[in-house]
Amino acid sequence: MSKLSIIVPVYFNEDTLMDLYEDMKAKILGELGDYEIIFVDDGSGDRSWQIMGEIQKLDGHVRLVKLSRNFGEHAALLAGLSVCTGDCAVTKQADLQEDSALILEMYERWKQGNKVVLAVRRSRDESKVKIFFANLYYSLVRKFVNKNMPVGGCDCYLIDRKVIEVLERLDEKNSSLTLQVLWAGFRTDMVYFDRKDREKGVSRWTFAKKFKLVLDSMMGFSYMPIRFMTYVGIIFDLLAVVMFISVIVEYFTVGTPIAGWPSLMCVVLCSSGLILLMMGILGEYIWRALDAARTRPPFIIDELKESIQEQENGRKPENGQKPENGRKPENGQGE
Repeated sequence: MSKLSIIVPVYFNEDTLMDLYEDMKAKILGELGDYEIIFVDDGSGDRSWQIMGEIQKLDGHVRLVKLSRNFGEHAALLAGLSVCTGDCAVTKQADLQEDSALILEMYERWKQGNKVVLAVRRSRDESKVKIFFANLYYSLVRKFVNKNMPVGGCDCYLIDRKVIEVLERLDEKNSSLTLQVLWAGFRTDMVYFDRKDREKGVSRWTFAKKFKLVLDSMMGFSYMPIRFMTYVGIIFDLLAVVMFISVIVEYFTVGTPIAGWPSLMCVVLCSSGLILLMMGILGEYIWRALDAARTRPPFIIDELKESIQEQENGRKPENGQKPENGRKPENGQGE
């Protein structure tokens, strides 16, 4: 019988964790057969870790991972994938905005031979402003990054063991895990759902994190920013030539004197702004290259609590420190 791993990244979710588990227990856990739930505490500053411990006492299939600090959802998911033992794994948000029953449908699609199953939003019960910017982001991704990105986008997905191994080998920082899954190119299917508005807790998905996701998506998977710099340079070169010709023609035909200070300042300010913009884009690439060249792991596991079932089977906890690739924990604690 195949085994499913459910990976749940946790960040300040004390208000929703118990409700999430009860929802999964009522709708899917009895239908799965062999499964494990891996909660990954991504440096939460609330009671999330304590509540995760309470859930583990209720279910012998629950494993707990605690990161040494907040590394971000991308790293938290990778941490969960690095310790999961299932034949496939599904990501699950802890904010109760997706119906847990969706996992059963995704699991069935995987059994049909699909290596990747995306949960695509059919609709979003959110403000028009959020919907507009979300749709704008996914449109840009489809145009410049990956044409296979679903129109509604996706927050959770189920991936085969082969895909998990590919993601571990990629070992990328400042990236998008969803786009890595799509980039891998395995056979993919989709299921659709209606995303509910958040009823409990406060979203930690800040503007800064959203902006970083846009940068990671565009700069990590597309040459569009560099190509944009080239196009802007060509356009301004052409404008400069046209302006120069028009000024010379007007001077010799009409006798209009060539204005000095105002026109010069406009050109200098415009050129300075463009130069700073280009330097900023190049700086982003240089920083990402430096970050990738360093041997720092994408996450550090501080503590790993094995499930009661694994402990009864005599399996020793693989707590803590990661080896060279920064993936799988060994004994004790993080770096």
